[in-house]
Amino acid sequence: MRQRLLIALSFIGSAVLLYLVLRDVPFEQVITGLQQANPFWVFMNFIAITLGLFFRGVRWWGLLGRKLPLKDAFLLQGVTFMLNQLPLRAGEIARSAIVTRHRIPFMTAVTSIVVERILDLLLVVVFLAFALTQVPSVPPEVGSGATLFGGLALLGFVVLLILASVPQTAHNILDTVLRVAPFLGKLPLKTILANVLTGLEPLTHWQGFSHVVGWTLISWTASFSSLFVLVYALDIPNVNPLMVSLLGVCLTALGLALPLSVASLGPFQAALILTGELLGINNVQAVTLGFLFNGLAVLGYIVWGVIGMLSLGLSFGELFTQNDTTTPNTSEQDKAL
Repeated sequence: MRQRLLIALSFIGSAVLLYLVLRDVPFEQVITGLQQANPFWVFMNFIAITLGLFFRGVRWWGLLGRKLPLKDAFLLQGVTFMLNQLPLRAGEIARSAIVTRHRIPFMTAVTSIVVERILDLLLVVVFLAFALTQVPSVPPEVGSGATLFGGLALLGFVVLLILASVPQTAHNILDTVLRVAPFLGKLPLKTILANVLTGLEPLTHWQGFSHVVGWTLISWTASFSSLFVLVYALDIPNVNPLMVSLLGVCLTALGLALPLSVASLGPFQAALILTGELLGINNVQAVTLGFLFNGLAVLGYIVWGVIGMLSLGLSFGELFTQNDTTTPNTSEQDKAL
């Protein structure tokens, strides 16, 4: 019942956002703009998407201690992103289940994905804060607030790393908090803390830290590039492609943090409308860019997802069976994601 409700909300969420985005935009002009997209830059977008998946595969490969072939780590990223286009975005859980074929414990995979999400969110917050300070139309107090928030996010990450190096201290602090506020005991905080600290443990060593953080930066550079090239594909005049890519990708990532959409329809377009308003792009161009960005991302993920499934010998039935069999036994871990 809960899953059906979330699936219904995903369709409703996409429909509502698309209605809000398109209600004042002549859709025939959007179609015309999409038809005129430069094929060369569209192809470069596919290259950027492919590199982004590969670089994320390298990062995950390192987080798992290189216990699976790098090729499989890359292909599983494609499967993950493809499944994440469906309601409920079950790709992360499917990836955790599939990787057990390499004798990697399910919970080890889950904690590695928790670390991925923490690092991705941190990077998005920091880059968004930087981008907002560079937009003249943004009030200075908003830019200052964004900078403060980005600084606090970095500080919080440093604190988590320190606690990961002394996990018993972290658990003692949580026990103290639970004694002061016992009502928090109803939440799976101990499980979440244990998963996060376990996942962050590789980052407490310089080699692991440099690998994971370095490849996080590289993979997001590819993500920013995937939108950067589409500004040229649509030949949008009088804008800074770098600022469009930074703001557009960061706002899109934040919009996708709540998994209530189908194939990311709605969040992509809404994020680009907001980006356009901040940078002086008209609504037709912004919506066209949003649909092109969204459509090519979904297409790229499907291509690499299907290639990954064929290469790894997976079937859709097997993926969803693995999902169903792991979810009931790992409800608390799923909440940590």
